[in-house]
Amino acid sequence: MKNLILLTAFVLVIFATGAFGQQSKDEKTIRATLEKTAEGWNKGDLNQYLAFYTRDATEMLSTGPAGGVEAIEKTMKEGFWKTGKPVQTLRYENIVVRFVGKKAALVTGKFVLSGADRPDRTGWFTTVWEKTKSGWLMIHDHS
Repeated sequence: MKNLILLTAFVLVIFATGAFGQQSKDEKTIRATLEKTAEGWNKGDLNQYLAFYTRDATEMLSTGPAGGVEAIEKTMKEGFWKTGKPVQTLRYENIVVRFVGKKAALVTGKFVLSGADRPDRTGWFTTVWEKTKSGWLMIHDHS
């Protein structure tokens, strides 16, 4: 009986403090930052889309990793932004944030490009994030 009372008290404390199933502040920040990239994409603001990469961020291409946010910008301009802005809108699904230390996180999920009377284009991605003085930023993108 004593164990049941202790277990009940423990469960009540967990729920009362909101500690059960809650996202950490850092996870919420990363998720919100990722959404800001989609917002930039959807309003055709490439600078906003790129603002959440570190200057020396890398991306994985079919030819291997490429370095610098300038390389990522070039990839976007030569691919999705050929006309100055993307044709389809971007959203993310199935986001999972895994912390690999106090200042690093691995984020996986699915991107979905939709609209413009075209079939949806989807794919899985992995990004690596670093907590910097400017906040959580991507240091690597494998999309």
